[in-house]
Amino acid sequence: MTGDGESGRDATNRDVRVAVFRPDDERLAEAERLLDSLGAEIVADPMLEVRPTGEEPREGDYVVLTSKTGVELASEAGWEPGDATVCAIGESTADALREAGYEVDLVPEEYTSAGLVEALGDEVAGQRVEVARSDHGSAVLTDGLADAGADVNETVLYQLVRPEGSGDSATLAAEGGLDAAVFTSSLTVVHFLEAADERGVRAEAISGLNDAVVGAIGDPTRETAESEGIEVDVVPEVADFEKLACAAVEAAAPTYHE
Repeated sequence: MTGDGESGRDATNRDVRVAVFRPDDERLAEAERLLDSLGAEIVADPMLEVRPTGEEPREGDYVVLTSKTGVELASEAGWEPGDATVCAIGESTADALREAGYEVDLVPEEYTSAGLVEALGDEVAGQRVEVARSDHGSAVLTDGLADAGADVNETVLYQLVRPEGSGDSATLAAEGGLDAAVFTSSLTVVHFLEAADERGVRAEAISGLNDAVVGAIGDPTRETAESEGIEVDVVPEVADFEKLACAAVEAAAPTYHE
């Protein structure tokens, strides 16, 4: 763990400085409130910007939603599932569906694309399955359902791009100025490293992360980070941001590194 002298931080700052890469909307505000309640200082560096395509989920015997953002866009478009079996990839997506007034028929035990394929694999042969998500969705889901015999259609509800000017966290990491960083998707890892590349500090940023506590929201995100040389210390049992942030702050707390 890097000390305050090396990072050049003000002694009045909080003891644990955590980089968060969530989109600059209510998710980032939620992260700020949570980290404040944990006594941590947030470094807010959004690595994802949502650009809606104007599309909405199409009809199917099964309709799969994979994110809160997708649910919100579908709801805003006035989407109605009809008689379809509505599937959510995890509880946060399921909660968003219920809050929007939709019934949720299936949530897999494992909140991943592979978990959803396993949950649906025995019942989708010959069925139309609509997958509505971002432009960076994993092929594990669509290919797995197709291999199970489903007639799969994918609708891109929104694009995910890296916001202009992002990357301050990469500079801080390179300077030893972070105590923790929490990655909430594989794409946040990719965009963090792209930003580090642009600033000419990729190797130093990875080294700085490896001197800090790195959290990944699930195994796919962990695998992406580790494939790039980033050591992951924390992966919550459930893919939930609050659990991820709490675990990362607890691991990074100075009392644990005396």
